[in-house]
This record gives sequence, C-alpha cells and structure tokens, in this order.
Amino acid sequence: MEKKLDSAIFAGGCFWCMVAPFDTLPGIESVTAGYTGGHVPNPTYEQVCSHTTGHTEAVKIVFDPDLMSYEDLLGYYWQVTDPTDASGQFQDRGDNYRPVIFYNSPEQKEAAEKSKQELAESGRFDDPIVTKIEPAAPFYAAEDYHQQFYLKHPDRYAAEEAGGRAQFIKEHWGK
Repeated sequence: MEKKLDSAIFAGGCFWCMVAPFDTLPGIESVTAGYTGGHVPNPTYEQVCSHTTGHTEAVKIVFDPDLMSYEDLLGYYWQVTDPTDASGQFQDRGDNYRPVIFYNSPEQKEAAEKSKQELAESGRFDDPIVTKIEPAAPFYAAEDYHQQFYLKHPDRYAAEEAGGRAQFIKEHWGK
C-alpha cells in the first residue's frame, strides 16, 4: 500500500536554519530549502537576496500525516521562529526572511489560523503574533549547495544559529 504524503511550506528566516529543526522528526520524508511567494519564476539565491523578487526563503516539508500531523508540524514551527517579528528573523532582516505559514488546503489554513490564535491567547509572548498565513504559491527549490546546509557546513550553520535563534527558543520555550 502506497503512503499518502502531504506537504507544508514554512518561512522563518534563513532557510539553512529552518531545515534542521524538521529534518529528523518522525514521519518527515524530505525538507527542501527554497523560495516562494514572489513574482519571479525560478529565482536564484542572488536574485532573492536583492529583495526585488518578492520571494521569501522557505522550506517545503514532505511528511506522512499518519506519523506526523500538520498540527504537530505547526507546533514545531512556532517553537523555532519568532512569531512577533514581521521584519525578519533574528540576525536575518528583510522581507525575504519574514515568518509565513503557506497553506496548501482549506484544512491547513484553518489549522494554521487556529494554532496562531491559540499561541496569541497563551500569553507566552508580550508582543502580538505577526506571522502571516498565506496561500501557497509556486515553490522553487534553492540551488543544491543550499540543501542540507547544516550537514554540509556545520561550522557555518553554527555561526548562523548563534545569531539569536537558540537563545530565543531557550528563553521562550525552555529548550
């Protein structure tokens, strides 16, 4: 019997830093770094970094919903991003680093809105939750050298992570 897979697209700062948190979770088939939400087809990294394409760095997560629910993925997402910062994430600044949940279906949209509301009502953050929830747009995989960056370049990845994400997670989630 063939597995029924689903996908989720999340943006939360540098895509290098968004792959690792999801890559080893149960039920995850793949995590691809890429670009979405803009108006330029098949953008390059340099084009996206120029802030002229409208694209956001994001990850596309292919998962087995029998082993990992979309709702659980949302729970992980909230814990690895700063949902109160619409201008980027940690040391990464600009629209191409904005936090966004891109939904693929009405069910994903409803689940994302519900989880955002629950987080807002939890009192965990003093500032408003500003993460956007938008319909999925074409997703373009980033160049090969960006894929699995945390495994290929652990020292560079560690330097990126030192930009505040780990401290933020510890401060707000105790991990």
